Amino acid sequence: MPELPEVEVVRHGLEPAVSGASIDDVDVLDLRSLRRHVGPSEDFIQRLTGATLVGAVRRGKFLWLPIVAADGAPRDALVVHLGMSGQVLLRTADAEASALTRVRLALTHPVHGPLRVDFVDQRIFGSMAIDELLPTPDGAAAGYGLPLASIPSQVAHIARDPLDAAFDERLYRRRLAAKRTTIKRALLDQTLISGIGNIYADEALWAARVHYDQPTETLSARKSGELLAEVRAVLRRALDEGGTSFDAQYVNVNGASGYFSHSLRAYGQQGRPCPRCGRLIVREQFMNRGSHFCPRCQRVR
Repeated sequence: MPELPEVEVVRHGLEPAVSGASIDDVDVLDLRSLRRHVGPSEDFIQRLTGATLVGAVRRGKFLWLPIVAADGAPRDALVVHLGMSGQVLLRTADAEASALTRVRLALTHPVHGPLRVDFVDQRIFGSMAIDELLPTPDGAAAGYGLPLASIPSQVAHIARDPLDAAFDERLYRRRLAAKRTTIKRALLDQTLISGIGNIYADEALWAARVHYDQPTETLSARKSGELLAEVRAVLRRALDEGGTSFDAQYVNVNGASGYFSHSLRAYGQQGRPCPRCGRLIVREQFMNRGSHFCPRCQRVR
């Protein structure tokens, strides 16, 4: 599943193309991609056709495009969730669509002219939906991309991500210490801290020398701070390298792959020497997926 860096790469690519663009036409080619939209496909099409988009905003793994209301203020947003294999691709207006295209938006940008946004999804776990915007409880910008202090109702339960300027580190540490779980489960809990999935959890835990099954209540304040710093460092490095791509599913808006996979130290490295101590990295079953770690550097303490 795309994590924060992959979704941010998509947001960054969409931003100049959708900011100020009007939607001329909407084609829904697969109703399953509207499963999170409240209402029929006709409602989705009618409300988007003729609408103007403000920009592109991201919180954690969620992306949304605020829509200008009649009074000029955003009231709703087009919420995009990539699921396991979703892609948002920018295309010329006359480009041939992929057979896996589920939703197609024809736009006119005041500078770039006609263009198209295609929502492509092989496994159809992703979605598009129009959702109302709610005020953020802390009054800060809802996510990265725009200063709007309003968030889609479907995203309101998602915690801020560790790269968010309004991320409350003290609140996060208090909530983490109060949890009765293990540290990787906590990192994957999007209501505690968002944007982190299996890949970057394994990478940050390796960098901080923390075992994935370490109980959260046993993590010292110092180690908790070190781990958060490593989470941020891993996410920033992945952003610099365009995200992690293992196949053609993880691409930016132009269809290009990221290359952070070449920098992975733990995730997917089972059977290879740990870059730090030389012991072989192992993979253990974890929550219907795998955890990758060094049994020497990362011990339950």
